[in-house]
Amino acid sequence: MKTKTLSHVVVDRTDHADTSVFVAENLLREARRQRGLAPGEVPSICVLDPDGDIVRYLNRSGRGKRSDIWACYHTEMWTTTIDGIPLGVVGCAVGAPFAVLVAEQCFASGARLVVSVTSAGQIALEIEPPCFILIDRALRGDGTSHCYVPVAPDVSADPVLIERAERALATSDLPLRTGTTWTTDAPFRETEQSIAIAREAGALAVEMEASALYALSQAKGLPIVCLAHVTNQMAQIDGDFEKGLDDGAHDALHLVVTIALDFLSA
Repeated sequence: MKTKTLSHVVVDRTDHADTSVFVAENLLREARRQRGLAPGEVPSICVLDPDGDIVRYLNRSGRGKRSDIWACYHTEMWTTTIDGIPLGVVGCAVGAPFAVLVAEQCFASGARLVVSVTSAGQIALEIEPPCFILIDRALRGDGTSHCYVPVAPDVSADPVLIERAERALATSDLPLRTGTTWTTDAPFRETEQSIAIAREAGALAVEMEASALYALSQAKGLPIVCLAHVTNQMAQIDGDFEKGLDDGAHDALHLVVTIALDFLSA
């Protein structure tokens, strides 16, 4: 019998349909016990804010407050209400492993929809930063997505969710298009060769979370929408990474709320 190596566990695994021994619900149970937290549910719309721009804006402006029932060991959740929509926002969960760890705990805590708004670097030559991408497909340059769905070059979002989000966002005057991104675990290994390969495969931009979040969505039937805010050319020019007013928080919240209003109306 052939001896299995670590690669079988990481990439070549075949147990995607098996139940995990470690689940978010049990982790949250123990966190509540240890920290003396009261039971409760987070807002039905939760936002992943990898750069932390939204959280800093909510804190600075006094428009948000720290959740006293969020039991995640690794993060804080800030709650706010925008245009009548309660939101729970978790900042600085950067990268595929961290993003799905937080997303799973959001859903286990009562979320009905998770929206990620991440910063991204330009790949396609025809787009002009800053702009937004509604991600409908992500190239899998991460390791986390392989734990949720079998090996494949990419993973797609729920087409129904994307169609609805695209229709809702058509009313926005922000520069936005639907398309593919490349998810990487190693931003400082974005070589000319790897960028060319991603561009050839149709990627508009590079980010660090979408493929894993969409793999989670696909594996567990959880509604997740990923947006990329293309803000930079990988620091190849002076004055890069500019996002706009309050570091793009207003624009990001506008897009999230537009998607949420449509989602909740179903």
